[in-house]
Amino acid sequence: MRQIRILWVDDEVGVLRSHILYLKEKGFETDTCQAGNDAINMVREKPYDIIFLDEYMPGLSGIETLRRIKAIRPSIPVVMITKSEEEDIMDAAIGSQIADYLIKPVKPQQILLTLKRILDIGDIVTRQTTTVFREEFGSISGMITSASTFGQWSELYRRLTFWQSELIKSSDTSMREVLRMQDSDANRAFGKYISNNYTRWISSDAADRPLISPAVMSKRIFPLIRKGSPVFFIIVDNMRLDQWQSMAGDLSQIMRTVSDELYLSILPTTTQYSRNALFAGLMPAAIDEIMPEYWINDHEEEGKNLNEEKLLGKNLQRAGITCKWSYNKISTDAEGRSLNDKITQLLANDLNVLVYNFVDMLSHARTEIGVIRDMTGDEASWLSLTHSWFIHSPLLELLRLVSAGGARVVITTDHGNVKVQRPLKVVGDRQTSMNLRYKTGRNLDYNARDVFEITAPGKVGLPMTNITSKYIFACGNDFLVYPNNYNHIVSYYRDSFQHGGVSLQEMMLPLVSLEPV
Repeated sequence: MRQIRILWVDDEVGVLRSHILYLKEKGFETDTCQAGNDAINMVREKPYDIIFLDEYMPGLSGIETLRRIKAIRPSIPVVMITKSEEEDIMDAAIGSQIADYLIKPVKPQQILLTLKRILDIGDIVTRQTTTVFREEFGSISGMITSASTFGQWSELYRRLTFWQSELIKSSDTSMREVLRMQDSDANRAFGKYISNNYTRWISSDAADRPLISPAVMSKRIFPLIRKGSPVFFIIVDNMRLDQWQSMAGDLSQIMRTVSDELYLSILPTTTQYSRNALFAGLMPAAIDEIMPEYWINDHEEEGKNLNEEKLLGKNLQRAGITCKWSYNKISTDAEGRSLNDKITQLLANDLNVLVYNFVDMLSHARTEIGVIRDMTGDEASWLSLTHSWFIHSPLLELLRLVSAGGARVVITTDHGNVKVQRPLKVVGDRQTSMNLRYKTGRNLDYNARDVFEITAPGKVGLPMTNITSKYIFACGNDFLVYPNNYNHIVSYYRDSFQHGGVSLQEMMLPLVSLEPV
């Protein structure tokens, strides 16, 4: 292993002799100098791994030396050491991107701990994370085997999502592979759970039925409106639990979590079905029956989500809610910033419903644009991309404005997405739907053991275009492909993020209520 090189800059080098000897015994190579200009020249000549820098020195101050060193080698970690605890000095040092800040007198053990924290943090995190995850492996496996209620599945999904985020920080790829296999096992078991319960939940008011798409507004939004507090109901299209959690950390300074739950998306997990049901407060078949002018079937060429505002208005009307409300769909940065300019007007409303299409657009772009697909080859990079969008988005700025205005926020999504791997052949006619995660039509030919099938759509609130219509859903990471041009379609869509089917990622959705801090 290469020896770590340290540069220690202090005008009282003589008093550091014991520290230097201690570090040498621990295997570190340490150079010293007494002035900022000397340190800058040494950094130009030698590739140091870390610098310990005194604040008070003759000539260049520690802060100025730090700035010049960063101009030469921006990535080198610098630890500021000073006798002063004055806040303005600390702020200046932190603003110059120091790696740590120590107050004199400094003990050798403090220096060693700082070195380990900064230089070995990757290895330490990997070892610690790997050790704890090995202990958790058996517990998660047991949860997969025994989960039988929506609450238990919620806990399991949160546990898997937590470990996904933790193992992203680790360099141990073998543990990530173990977790991926556990995720596959969980989705297989979840598919059976849905197959055993979904029809019963939808066809009857079962006591164990979870909160589902059509009930979200009546159960969670309308009660807030009736209390008289302004509500911003925000739907981020195609957002998974892990994507939401990556965003939530950026809100801690402006919003406080009041409640955080998971609800169940109806099937198919697509905008046409799950989001229309969310706004209408009705299952798709009921929308088709009561308001046929607002429902567009799969084989029809019209846009499938053009009537959301009308469906929302009808839902409010049926609930007897008379309030001042708005609906906005945001698909571009410019639209988002234009909406933010109207924040005073929005805060005067009782209800503002906002749909942000960015995550869904990123998902489609990842499938269609090779550069984005190459950049986001795994779950970690895909998560990073969506998080990057959020922190630079007009949505984050809107949340700051809403918080300042004192309004309540409820954030959710209409469905999630899953990375597909295994193709399944399906044969259908011209009117069979094109979605890769579900198919609906009258002449479907498929292996029933591989899918979740619904042969009586009316029982689960799904429209029937004719008397022999049925629906089939891919489970886990499967996707449904017609025989025509089979190899090309499989190659093009494998490893893409899709939605419409049965998986934890698509159906178990975050529903979070926030209020200003």
